[in-house]
Amino acid sequence: MGVLTGRVALVTGAGQGVGRGIARALAAEGARLAIVGRTTQKVEDVAAEIRNEGGDAHAFTCDILNPEQIEQLIAGVVDHFGSLSILVNNAQSTVHGELLDLPEEDYFRGMESGPLATWRLMRASHPHLRGHGSIVNLGSAAGVRWNPTGYGGYAAAKEAIRVLTRTAACEWASHGIRVNAILPLANSPALDDWSKINPEESAEYMTTIPLGRLGDSETDIGPAVVFLCSESSRYITGHSLPVDGGQVLMR
Repeated sequence: MGVLTGRVALVTGAGQGVGRGIARALAAEGARLAIVGRTTQKVEDVAAEIRNEGGDAHAFTCDILNPEQIEQLIAGVVDHFGSLSILVNNAQSTVHGELLDLPEEDYFRGMESGPLATWRLMRASHPHLRGHGSIVNLGSAAGVRWNPTGYGGYAAAKEAIRVLTRTAACEWASHGIRVNAILPLANSPALDDWSKINPEESAEYMTTIPLGRLGDSETDIGPAVVFLCSESSRYITGHSLPVDGGQVLMR
């Protein structure tokens, strides 16, 4: 019996990277998993991994930029599992570039895939989460770093997600729904690509992590999400939790 036995969790962007790690950690604690992503084969592979290890998981293909698909997703998850207890908003398009160089369509893509999709998913899930639900949204250290040069579009989207997190936590507390955010730092395909393109910046960034390493998506980031979705955190809501080896100082 895990601490999340009997709960149903939906994780977006769960076909790889941080989303996959979070999904596996939730499954290890007994949650039944809706593995959600744009690429069918990736989410099916992760769902199969979890089932092969004795868990219960089902793959759902969804483009979170499409509001109709979001509504269909929530309905499909509830139809398949019978309920929904946990929502993890992980999917997000990365947006890089200095403000004068950042194409407007890239900026809007970051906002659509970030705060807009997060808002839509939270609202669509709300009726099913009432009385017992937990939401974990993913922020980023990019939004609180002292110099976000080159990452302003991404940082703006992630900070908007944190504002939505705090607002929903206050507005929905009386509905029995807790809403928190994490700011993770972990190995992922996106971070690997960034490190290859910016090796000097990547090496310098590593020196700012007190614990001296990147986190593991499943064994470092996943347990933090498990905690925020469990009864152990029943008095925590509206909080932003860095899970980053000490790199960020929240004020």
